[in-house]
Amino acid sequence: MRHIAFSLPTGIGAKIGGYAGDIGHIVREFSKYFKVIVNPNAVNGGILSAINQNMIYLEGYAFDEFICGNINLNLAQKPNKIGVVFDCEIPENILNVHINTINALKYVMGLNVLEPVYTKEPVGVEFSIKNNISSGTILNPNTLLEACKLSKENGADAIACVCYFGEDADDENYSNGVGIDPIGGVEAIISHLVVKELNLICAHAPAFFDVDISQKIENPKVSSECISSTYLPCVLMGLEYAPRLAECGDLSNKEIEYLIVPSTALGSKAVLGALENNIKICAVNNPSSLDVGCSKLKCSDILVFDTYQECLDKIKKG
Repeated sequence: MRHIAFSLPTGIGAKIGGYAGDIGHIVREFSKYFKVIVNPNAVNGGILSAINQNMIYLEGYAFDEFICGNINLNLAQKPNKIGVVFDCEIPENILNVHINTINALKYVMGLNVLEPVYTKEPVGVEFSIKNNISSGTILNPNTLLEACKLSKENGADAIACVCYFGEDADDENYSNGVGIDPIGGVEAIISHLVVKELNLICAHAPAFFDVDISQKIENPKVSSECISSTYLPCVLMGLEYAPRLAECGDLSNKEIEYLIVPSTALGSKAVLGALENNIKICAVNNPSSLDVGCSKLKCSDILVFDTYQECLDKIKKG
């Protein structure tokens, strides 16, 4: 089967895919015809996930490194042993919901989740929106890395981090399907840090002080979050068959035919890496808070499409 890469950057307010797994159904359509490299943001949806056997779940930092040719992938031949790292600041009642979630996934889906590891100190997550981009900081990254290293030593093939965000991250614009995910940026910072330091795939699920689910009709773009008391299920389902990172592996960027990205997000490391490695770029009309299009990139080789369906119809033909 042919291989492509589908990127939906986190925290840029993309009209399609900037919310809670709302581009998942589109990625699934591409996966009917291709093996698709996806970043978590493209398929994660709270207690739901769009992941399937024709998708390869690759965290954003690793995604960029792979497209640039700096790493290869060893595809999982059996389910990963998944480590879970909890921020010690998570209150007991919220932690219990996450423990129940892990046990449910172990018994219902047979996921191989190891005993959780807890940070010795609070991670200290702060999040914000600056210049229309989701951002944030980690006050104590060392305690997170220490716990993740222990999880790796315990046998984890991939790691799910659950940090405490404390205050509610409700944003009225985002809730109405027109804003920017306020926590997406700092979630990317967390996962990038762990992957870069441990050379192990990681994805993040936030823990809030409130686990109540909505009892009113919400915008469809965020509805999967509104029925989720924890965001851990989609992360664990994605990590189950996440690849291993390697210098030499089963899959290299030379086997990727196309990189599909929003037409306003052409300034990423992955896009620049694709241009250098003869991977064809498909820019799909999908407005976001970014404004780096073909004219600013000054590249005439990019394929431009009005819709994802138009893009799919074209690349199926080769």
